[in-house]
Amino acid sequence: MGLQKQVMDKMKEAMKSKDTVALTALRALKSAFMLANTQTGTGDISEAEELKIIQKQVKQRKDSAVVFSEQGRNDLAKPELEEAKVLEQFLPESLSEEEITKVVAEVIAKTNATGMKDMGKVMGIVSKELAGKADGVTISTIVKKTLA
Repeated sequence: MGLQKQVMDKMKEAMKSKDTVALTALRALKSAFMLANTQTGTGDISEAEELKIIQKQVKQRKDSAVVFSEQGRNDLAKPELEEAKVLEQFLPESLSEEEITKVVAEVIAKTNATGMKDMGKVMGIVSKELAGKADGVTISTIVKKTLA
């Protein structure tokens, strides 16, 4: 529950400083955490699941910003990007492509993967190892390139 407590603390700070953008993003994140907690039945989710939820929230905001920008609605895109930036502070630092490639190569060597037929096996292991440190699209691209 470490990340959830951090989110609550930041939410209190945002309320005190009247930071509406941060408050909106943090309330949405808190809501997503509460929904996940009730779905598990135990009332607790792991830190890995918390990271996945945060990543999902960040991705939703970035995707929305892209759509708004394509439609010429920069007035709507800007707050989405600001909210994504607020949420990204809870994620571990992202790895570079070289670091991801190194991890992918290690997993391929361990699993003796030889081609695209082993992509699912490699993706599963790499995704677990890099949870929160790299997004799935980047991992997938590097795995495809390495296995091809």
